[in-house]
Amino acid sequence: MRAAITLFARKGFDATPVREIADAAGVTTGALYHYFATKEDLLVEVYRQMQGGQRLRMEAIADSDLPLREKLHAIISDVVESTIADLDEAVVFFQSFHLLSPRVREMVRGERRGYHDRVKALIEEGQREGTFRSDVPATLAVSYHFGAVHRLGLWYHPDGPLSAEEVARHFADLTLSSLTP
Repeated sequence: MRAAITLFARKGFDATPVREIADAAGVTTGALYHYFATKEDLLVEVYRQMQGGQRLRMEAIADSDLPLREKLHAIISDVVESTIADLDEAVVFFQSFHLLSPRVREMVRGERRGYHDRVKALIEEGQREGTFRSDVPATLAVSYHFGAVHRLGLWYHPDGPLSAEEVARHFADLTLSSLTP
């Protein structure tokens, strides 16, 4: 997967032949096809590994006894930090998403929607309790936040002025400020 990510990032998903991935990984094409039936399956696995860890951590935070504001802050911080930690993977996936077959695109959207729906439910809970503004649709807050996360690869650089932790804190603070009554 590391070889594929490197090549996809450098050449693009479409322009990277399976043979080149196998050569870079030091395996035969047959060995690669043993684990991934198609190049598309490899791209989906990149996303699943990144998103799977994020989802497990989000669920643990959402199910914790933390106050609601702290839960949302921690979830937002985690998704930003982990996206930055896997920035090459995120960039490759989001730049290549439109190249997936319609069936696979819908499957991935469904998995991502489950994550977004859980975050949305936390915001709605806070709106019912008066912790968060009720005049901002929870769906819009979720879309706004995750849209910004998906664009991190366009501007974030590890050698830039902000660390991943600082960016994560700012994202979380901005989101919570926008939801504060």
